[in-house]
Amino acid sequence: MTPFSLAFYVDVVTTGTVLGLRPTDSPDRVSEVLGPDFGENVFGDRGMCRDFGLAEFHWHRASAEDLWAGHHFTLQVHRLAYRDRTLANDPIRARYGRFTPRLRFDKLRRLLERRGVPLLEIPENPANAPYYRTFWQPGSHVAVSIIGTYGEYSTPDNLRPGDVSSIHAPVTVPA
Repeated sequence: MTPFSLAFYVDVVTTGTVLGLRPTDSPDRVSEVLGPDFGENVFGDRGMCRDFGLAEFHWHRASAEDLWAGHHFTLQVHRLAYRDRTLANDPIRARYGRFTPRLRFDKLRRLLERRGVPLLEIPENPANAPYYRTFWQPGSHVAVSIIGTYGEYSTPDNLRPGDVSSIHAPVTVPA
């Protein structure tokens, strides 16, 4: 078994889910699994985000009369560097244990490669380069964003080059 939080990240990148939750799951389903302790941001009638600490899920809809449609999730891994051990909420910690303050990309990539799950580097948004680099898992459509190089006001002071900043799904790459 992979120790502590590494198993969580391997599961997320391999499956494209968080505790089995897909990016398309409803707000009720996500709260059923991750619990009732979340911050909610609503953007007009058409956008909503629920922040569970480490995991954020986002939904959208065409109008206030429509149901919410799942759009994506993001794991805000960089938040762990502030050393709040409760950031990964109870359901995640109950399954995976404690989380370390930093996730080193080379360690995650090595574990994934041993399982036959490649991460391919994809072009970075020019506004973020060279400070961030993004790697994509084609089977699960998960992207891993890492610190490429330190930049004052561009990257968090408490992360180093090679640390994972965030994990997103789904992400598609143009052919």
